[in-house]
Amino acid sequence: MSPWRRRIRYWLGSLKLRITVAAVAALVLGIGLITLLLVRQAEHHILLDDNERELTETVRTASVLSRRVVDLQKALQVTALQLDAAVLADEGRLAAFMQSQPALRGHFASLFVARTDGRIALLSDDAGVRDPRVSLADRAYFQRTVREARSIVSEPVPSRVSAEPVVVLAQPVMKGNEVVGVLAGVLRLASRDLLVDMVDAGDTTEDKVGVLMVVTDASGHIIAHPDRSRLMQPLSTEPRLFQAYTQWVAAGSAIEPGGLRLSQAGEVVSLAGVAAADWLVWRALPETELLAPLRTARAQALGWAAGLIVLLSALLLFWLTVLLRPLRQLEDRAQHLFDGQHDEHEGWPVASGEIGRLGRVLRHVGAERAHLEAFNHEVLQKLGSVMSAAPVGIAFTRNQRFELVSAELCRLLGRREDELLGQQAQLIFASNEDYMALGPLVNDAFGAAQAYVGEWPMLRANGSRFWGQLRGRPVDPAAPEAGTIWTISDVTDQVAARDRLEWSATHDPLTGAANRKALDLRLARLFDSLPGSLPAELVVIDLDHFKPINDSGGHAAGDAMLKAVAQAIGHCVRAGDLVVRTGGDEFALLLEQCTHDAALRVAESVRAAISGIVLPWGQRSYSVGASIGVASLQADTPGPQGWLAEADAACYAVKAAGRGAVSGGGPRSLRAV
Repeated sequence: MSPWRRRIRYWLGSLKLRITVAAVAALVLGIGLITLLLVRQAEHHILLDDNERELTETVRTASVLSRRVVDLQKALQVTALQLDAAVLADEGRLAAFMQSQPALRGHFASLFVARTDGRIALLSDDAGVRDPRVSLADRAYFQRTVREARSIVSEPVPSRVSAEPVVVLAQPVMKGNEVVGVLAGVLRLASRDLLVDMVDAGDTTEDKVGVLMVVTDASGHIIAHPDRSRLMQPLSTEPRLFQAYTQWVAAGSAIEPGGLRLSQAGEVVSLAGVAAADWLVWRALPETELLAPLRTARAQALGWAAGLIVLLSALLLFWLTVLLRPLRQLEDRAQHLFDGQHDEHEGWPVASGEIGRLGRVLRHVGAERAHLEAFNHEVLQKLGSVMSAAPVGIAFTRNQRFELVSAELCRLLGRREDELLGQQAQLIFASNEDYMALGPLVNDAFGAAQAYVGEWPMLRANGSRFWGQLRGRPVDPAAPEAGTIWTISDVTDQVAARDRLEWSATHDPLTGAANRKALDLRLARLFDSLPGSLPAELVVIDLDHFKPINDSGGHAAGDAMLKAVAQAIGHCVRAGDLVVRTGGDEFALLLEQCTHDAALRVAESVRAAISGIVLPWGQRSYSVGASIGVASLQADTPGPQGWLAEADAACYAVKAAGRGAVSGGGPRSLRAV
């Protein structure tokens, strides 16, 4: 490693640097938390004040809008008083009357007079006075004006004349207590005749850019918006007011002239009702705009704080360097504590306090370590002698890795010592599954204060496998992290001999089929599991015409035929079914989880397979037949012997009926060849 890299690593691990970093971190954390708390508190108060100001401004706007609507309604009311039934009936006089109202006309996009049947008599707009031949009889606001005989402000509707969205202020024309007509003024929403200078984009009220002012009717449909394409759409389509609108609807959709404050992420939203028209004025101002000056000030303050922290850090690092100079001398001496290059009393710093005490401790540690190393060397020599002389493989593992292995273990595994040390113990197991299964068994044994003993397939370096017997004990039962001592011996021959003995105890040596002992064990298990072991079937097979083979061909021919029969039966059944030679020329099948009909089909296949055997022997060929009985296991079957007796009885019934057939337990079930 180059000198400058060593220098960097030294400084990164330096105590001076760590103390400096810790102090700077504490300073940064303290300043940061104080700044955060102060800014949060300031933001909270600013938002509270601006919420109040925004609500006041919204209420003021709603009040101004309400006065405008009231003024327009009064103007219509005064004009309506000048109309009577005679003027309404005379189109010429009505036209002259409409032309004589330039002041009223200036407040509306158009004026019209309608009769009580809904037909517009005359309309006055920029194109002049004319009959548009339009009926308003189906319009709700018109019907309410005639029915209730009072001023009505309509909901936003598409104009029957121009098709653009409008709001209509309707005033009844009275004759006594009877409505004889309707005088109405039309406000175009697209041109904002009524709402001009209230909802323009770029509203700079109180020098606040980004204010959104929207007016809706009582059902939440937009009648004024800086974006004209949103007119008559639901307010829920406006992203800056969606949450506030949802909250307002959930609270009952109240129209409050006194104003409401509503919640909207990132916005200060207020609402006020327009009393004269049941409209709503919505006002939204981004919180970021309100808090921008404060955040600018915070950034400047943090910049000054960062500069101060850098200066203080440099001063602290310099001061620590001076204070900890004896510590560097102590570090240099400690690096040569055990190399024998210095006298044990030379090179130590002259210091008091913690550094002086640390120097004295290191001197004592050096002396103690020298004695300990001598003792450990002696112990390791003795341990090496024991491991070399041991006739079994010995290993010490910690954290599932080899830390010490004997020569016998290396020979057993076909590996060098350096190929095992530091490697995972899993390396010597034949399968990962076996290694994963070993862990819980070892933990259980050690937890019971016992040694672990077990046999596992193991792997040599050349890929060959052998059975190894593992014995393990923890070095310290109270401290599992101390490691484990293992002995490993090759028991392949013993395992093979045991397997052969176990196999021969339950199998027929001639045919390889299971014997009567294996059948009895399986039957006992089935009866112990009743009724969960249902359905199950027992098949008894008795060979027909087998004795002549022994008589004419000898026992060797008979043995060959028995082997062929066992092989033919095995080809007709499932891997889990039990094929049994019960004695002489008799066989049996145990079919678990098998219905009676399926068992009859299997029995018929077995009968056909046996009948199809042709055994060439000398100058002759031999064949046999089979009589087969099938019995079903029932919940009330009287034990294994009773079940065997039922199957034997079915087989004897076949014999009595002429042989070469399958019987399922009754005379009608007999199936002849």
